[in-house]
Amino acid sequence: MSRCAIVTGAASGIGRAIAERMEDSGWAVMAADVRPDDDGPGFPVEADLTTRAGNQAAVDAALARFGRIDAVVANAGFQHVAPVAEFDEDRWDGLLALMLTSPFLLAKYAWPALSVRGGAIVVVASVHGLVASPFKAGYVAAKHGVLGLVKTLALEGAEAGIRASAVCPGFVRTPLVEGQVDAQAEANGVPRERVLEDVILAPHAVKRLIEPEEVAETVAFLIGPGGRAFTGSAIAMDLGWTAR
Repeated sequence: MSRCAIVTGAASGIGRAIAERMEDSGWAVMAADVRPDDDGPGFPVEADLTTRAGNQAAVDAALARFGRIDAVVANAGFQHVAPVAEFDEDRWDGLLALMLTSPFLLAKYAWPALSVRGGAIVVVASVHGLVASPFKAGYVAAKHGVLGLVKTLALEGAEAGIRASAVCPGFVRTPLVEGQVDAQAEANGVPRERVLEDVILAPHAVKRLIEPEEVAETVAFLIGPGGRAFTGSAIAMDLGWTAR
């Protein structure tokens, strides 16, 4: 039986690249997304991960199809850019539900299965789990919180052989980043055509976007044999952002 994993947000961007990379390595993947792609990598399952039922459904679907869970990769996320005084409260609730509560629920519901063979939990966090930026209160709060969750999962999972880590990339070439351009232009008062250079890439020492496949390689390392010494860790892959 192949090793089996749940990857969330697997229909596009980083999640899709992770699911493809894991399949290439022989993993069976349950590809969970609110709008799953039937032609994408893995076995698609529709799951609203802002709800308890949606997270339970993703775990149940993996166990029903594979009979085991060896890894959980919590990647699903979205962004909302606005000043605090204008920040939509429903968007705040949604951000924390998807990027902080969902990783907790997935870990909770998958914990018995992960304990059988000593599995791995990887959260795709963000450099915004390590630093802050203006106009991203919900995203930054969720990502900072999930790094604390990862540390707790690592400590509680040690005896059962469960490892938990977070990957903290800078800006990645994804629909999530592309979708920020107009909002960043308005919030920062810069022309749309200047957003990439003047806002998005400004904190990167190396002035380029990270590719989704690069994040996928890091996740593959962490859940593979080379990553056995990593738990409770936040792996910064930020092109020098936090070196400043």
